[in-house]
This record gives sequence, structure tokens and C-alpha cells, in this order.
Amino acid sequence: MELYDVMRTTFAAREFTDDPLPDDTLRRILDNARFAPSGGNRQAAHIVVVRDPDTKRRLAALGESTVRRYVAQRVAGENPWNPVIPTAVPDQVIEATAVPDSFVEPIRTAPAVLVVSVDMRRVAAVDQYLDRVGLVSGASVYPLVWNILLGARAEGFGGTITSMAVAQEPAVRELVHLPAEHAVAAVIPIGKPVKQLTRLRRQPVDDFVTVDSFDGAALG
Repeated sequence: MELYDVMRTTFAAREFTDDPLPDDTLRRILDNARFAPSGGNRQAAHIVVVRDPDTKRRLAALGESTVRRYVAQRVAGENPWNPVIPTAVPDQVIEATAVPDSFVEPIRTAPAVLVVSVDMRRVAAVDQYLDRVGLVSGASVYPLVWNILLGARAEGFGGTITSMAVAQEPAVRELVHLPAEHAVAAVIPIGKPVKQLTRLRRQPVDDFVTVDSFDGAALG
């Protein structure tokens, strides 16, 4: 596939067929994805490939409490898990919220689930002293994550970046035996999509790109 075609058709695949994801295909995806940039070229990421059904089930279950809050906030018209605007949804409402299958089934049913972590001793978090949630250290791992999804698309597979289990990082760490210094960045189910989308909805360039300042003119 042409690069731009891959970029324009790599979607969040959450429903998979029963087709397997062969080891050689997954290795080829990862062998190409590893050329993603990372902060200081420290290449601090690690990937645990989970195929064991029980481990996948437990990973999915670890994200359920996070999903409850996410769904409850959406129902209330909030932006879920926003670090700037705290939720006004009562705890009892969150606890009573059902967990939709669409949030957990991809991890249970995908032939392979990747737990991507990053060694925090090897990242450059230059925004660590700012009064906000840190973002910059993600540059050491998320380009790799996206390369994996692009590679999966090129191979006729698909997946999605999930983060619901990250809120339970200590339990994820114990489940897949991560070292204490590793932070969980993403849990990625990968498989053959039931349906391959070819047209994605995204905002046009003019809506989010300006020249010289935030309130500058649109590009071109």
C-alpha cells in the first residue's frame, strides 16, 4: 500500500474475525515499527505480546473501572478523564454504570494483545515541572505505537490504542511482570478487522492549523 493510503485508512479496529495473527507477520510489523523515533534515540519501550486467553481476559477486566467512569462522564455530557475539568458525576453513579462490551471485547478476542511500556529511567520529560499533566515523555513511545498500527494496516490487520487498563498500572505490571521502572503506555489488541474502513472522518487542516500564532490565519 502507498504510505498516504495507509495513513488515511488506519482506523481504530475493535471487532476481529477468527483469523490468526501469525508470528512471522507480527514480527514483520514490529521489525518495521521499531524505526520510530524516540526521545534522545533511547529506544526505551518494551512490548509484551499476550496470546494467553486468561491473561487477555484479566487485562480486559482491569480496565472496567476506568470504563465505568468514562461512560458515566460521556452520558453526563462531560469530556471523560479530563485533567483540567474535574468530573461532577457522583461516585455511586459511576460504580453503577455498565461496561459496554465494545470496550473490553477487543482485548478478550484479538489473537494478540500488545502491552507497550516505557522505561521511565530513559525518557526526557522536559515538561515535568510544569503545572499540568506531562506529555513530552510520550514522544519516547507513542511513535512506536502508531507505527505498529500503520504496519498492521499494511499487512491487512488492524488494532486500536487502548488505555483503560493503564489506570490500574500496578496490577498490569504484576500481571505481565513489568519492572517497577516501566510505565504502561498502551494496550493494543491486533487482529483481522471484521470490516476495513476506507473513509475516515477527521477535521480539515484549516480547522486546526494556523500560521505564526494560535489565532493566526489558516495555512494556505
